[in-house]
This record gives sequence, C-alpha cells and structure tokens, in this order.
Amino acid sequence: HWILVEDAAARSELVTRFVAAAGLPCTHLHVPTPRRYKRPGLPRATEQRNAGLAWLRQRHQHLPPPQPGVLFFADDDNTYSLELFQEMRTTRKVSVWPVGLVGGRRYERPVVENGKVVGWYTGWRADRPFAIDMAGFAVSLQVILSHPKAVFKRRGSQPGMQESDFLKQITTVEELEPKANNCTKVLVWHTRTEKVNLANEPKYHLDTVNIEV
Repeated sequence: HWILVEDAAARSELVTRFVAAAGLPCTHLHVPTPRRYKRPGLPRATEQRNAGLAWLRQRHQHLPPPQPGVLFFADDDNTYSLELFQEMRTTRKVSVWPVGLVGGRRYERPVVENGKVVGWYTGWRADRPFAIDMAGFAVSLQVILSHPKAVFKRRGSQPGMQESDFLKQITTVEELEPKANNCTKVLVWHTRTEKVNLANEPKYHLDTVNIEV
C-alpha cells in the first residue's frame, strides 16, 4: 500500500493520474513544505513523511493489535530492487541494509558482526548515532503505533541527521536487524535527482502539440 504524499497545497491532476495508472492500493495525501524550509542544506520531505505517519496512526488507532505491517520511507530519487521488499517483510522492529550511492563512494552500509550491527561503513559523519540513509531501513507498524510521538523534526535537527533523530526515538543500534545477507547486498540505490540542464530547449514553445513532461 502506497501512502503517497505530494508536496503541494492540493493534489495535482498529474500525480492523481499517475496513482490511478499504477494500479496499486494507494492513499494520496498532500502537504506543502513551508517556503522558509526550501533552502539548500535544510532537510527535505519532513512535512510529507510526518503526514504519512499521522495518517497511519489515525487509521489504526481504534483497531485491536496485532496489526502486521512494515513501513518504508520510499523517495522519488531512489531506485529499488523488488527483492528489497521481500527482505523487509520479516522486520520485527527496525531492519537495516546497505544503500548504493552515485557520488563520493559506491555504497554505505551497517557493519555486522555475529548477526549484530556494530558500526557503519560510511563516507560522511560516521559519528552519527545511525549513520544510515533514509532508504536503508524499515520499521514495523507496531513500533510506529507504540511510539505515537515519534516524528521527523524540524527544530534542532541538523542536515543529514533526520534518520538518526527519528530512529533514536524508537530503537537502539543493538536492536537493529540486519537484512540483505548480513548487509552485504545492495538492493536500493540513492540515485538522486539533479537540476536539469535545458540549454538546448527553445526559449519559446515551438512544438505543434502539448507534451506532458
């Protein structure tokens, strides 16, 4: 089930049609990022992830436990192997795995010894409590419901610390569950979206038909 949260004041026709064409069970929400937070270096998608968390909690608050499910924060600038979703299905609390990168180094991963996470192989700030990318973990729905105040923070959160700030509220490093063959297989890639170079695009619309991009 997709919980797709559009960064907008209203649901757009473009995304609505995309969701319908995908053919997957989907809840289409929307919440805009305040303009003051749309600056380079500030965390992105905070409001959107929190809106998804709020929807989950509201939907499940009156249902009796246990409520099976696993939450994964997908992103529009990542590439996924379908095998990843099979791996995360057995998550009991919080599971982790490597993430492939397109810059700086080939990948980052949790370091695992005897089936336990003992450190981080990363090219940036290995001193983070959870030196992991947003694409590198999944959380049991039961954990989300049992920690109703766990959200992604704006105030006091430093760039690159959103994952750590969130995970500190719900788990410890010792409790992490390594997946992907003890964190040795890359099943998701942080491929990033870059600002497009439209140097060859005509200044005025010259085509005879309207093309949706």
